[in-house]
Amino acid sequence: MSQPVPPQPDAAHQDPADRPELSGFRTKPVSFMRRSGRLTDKQKRIWAERHAVYVIDVPRAIARTSVDPDFVLDTEAVFGRKAPLVVEIGSGLGDAVVEAASTDPERDYLAVEVYRPGLAHTIARAERAGAARGQEGLRNLRLVQANAAELLETTLWAGSVDELWIFFPDPWHKARHHKRRLVTAEFAALAARVLRPGGTLRLATDWAEYAEQMVEVMDADESFTNPHGPGGRAPRFERRVLTGFERKAHGAGRTIADLEYVRR
Repeated sequence: MSQPVPPQPDAAHQDPADRPELSGFRTKPVSFMRRSGRLTDKQKRIWAERHAVYVIDVPRAIARTSVDPDFVLDTEAVFGRKAPLVVEIGSGLGDAVVEAASTDPERDYLAVEVYRPGLAHTIARAERAGAARGQEGLRNLRLVQANAAELLETTLWAGSVDELWIFFPDPWHKARHHKRRLVTAEFAALAARVLRPGGTLRLATDWAEYAEQMVEVMDADESFTNPHGPGGRAPRFERRVLTGFERKAHGAGRTIADLEYVRR
């Protein structure tokens, strides 16, 4: 496989955490904690060599994982075609999104993640998946390092998303931290904004109390319908890859709740 010239270390290609000018504070709580963005030597190499292929460098606003509200992502230009778009929020190490992109070439996939090591791991995984199919990488996969709420509010076109996936968001199990949970009434409105009519929101959690909150929030939003009836759980989504995290949840005796909602 040919090795492209690594991108130059200008502001557009720096990790947002390395940019001191983006040190402001948001007025709303976010669903993630600030963590180290340090990469291993192997991750540094894959990032330097393939970052420009996969990662969309969005303009920032006040915070390091923010998105300038005036920026709108042209997905047709990014992917070079018009195709159904699947967005995964909190893609982690890329287990689900890479498997989906590699086995479903007719759709485009956008992975949203705030931690750069997870993005680097996803790139490496995508390169291996592409090589296994005799191609250089996955052309239908792109990544963005950003706060998901901002991305849904202004970055993506209204009605542009075919499916929205959120698998195992941080449950923030302490009551005083519930305000940090991703799935709220405000989030439901943002999900409704980006999903096309008939589009699907898929959720999964291993935290029973959070699952109840998700159901309460989503069943109350008139923009969505639950195809499994009010309060109904969905069968396990077959394209949700079984991860080490989920195995640990099973080992701890926690039940996985899958939820599915369709945009009216």
